Amino acid sequence: MMSSAFRNAHLTASRLINPKPFSSSSILHFLPLCSGDASPRRSNPLRHRNSVSPSSSFPFCSISSFCIPMAGGDGQGSHSLEKQFDSFRVQLEESAALREQIRAVVMEIESATRLIQANLLLVHQSRPIPEVIEKSKEKINDLKKFYGRLAEILRECPGQYYRYHGDWRSETQAVVSQLAFMHWLETGTLLVHTEAEEKLGLNSLEFGLETEDYLTGICFMSNDLPRYVVNRVTAGDYDCPRKVMNFLTDLHAAFRMLNLRNDFLRKKFDSMKYDLRRVEEVYYDVKIRGLISGGDIPGVQVTQGQS
Repeated sequence: MMSSAFRNAHLTASRLINPKPFSSSSILHFLPLCSGDASPRRSNPLRHRNSVSPSSSFPFCSISSFCIPMAGGDGQGSHSLEKQFDSFRVQLEESAALREQIRAVVMEIESATRLIQANLLLVHQSRPIPEVIEKSKEKINDLKKFYGRLAEILRECPGQYYRYHGDWRSETQAVVSQLAFMHWLETGTLLVHTEAEEKLGLNSLEFGLETEDYLTGICFMSNDLPRYVVNRVTAGDYDCPRKVMNFLTDLHAAFRMLNLRNDFLRKKFDSMKYDLRRVEEVYYDVKIRGLISGGDIPGVQVTQGQS
């Protein structure tokens, strides 16, 4: 009886110390983790039986519902896409072929312009002006023929003038510069827009001389005048600074009437101001030294031909 009472007291004390003792099943559950056996564990049938597959837990969301459909299912849409890009390919090939033709003509224009410029540089070496101009004029007919070929090429693609205009823009500006310089050497006046078009054969509505190209070419021409003035004064022509100064003053005042944007033409117009300043410095220096002839009348307009 004492042993039974002692056993009951022992069990009561154990429950007070550990109210949730490990059961035999829980101890057996941790035995494989603590054992040194390296053999793989057997699969638990209860675990497989209690595992839930995605299809059984989510009957409306099977694995096949997450698959992305392959492209090309719509035959009509694929055909229209292929047809569109095939037309793009044809257009790009035709445009590239047309640009090749334009570039070939532009290279000839550039070559003729270089020859004209090389001849005009002789005026800085005190060569006779009529001789220099006559030799340079020989290339003007070639330029007119080249621009005629450009016009023929553009007739094949009506309405596309401004699409290809940039391919010969810089060359045209250089041509206008040389023509304007030659005209000034002959007459002492400005080559107007219609005269430049006539010289190049660009007086048609489909192919003409753009106003911005003409104005930019005139600005380029003014860059050559300060060097010309210095060389002419060195050669003894002391009246040349006055003529050039009056011409650039009128030209600069005419440009100021235009509302130019902040672009390349505006930058070239700003450079004209410095060209005029350089010519004025030469003119004042010559005047202070008393080298100007007695017929010098301040403010006279340049309307006569240069001697």
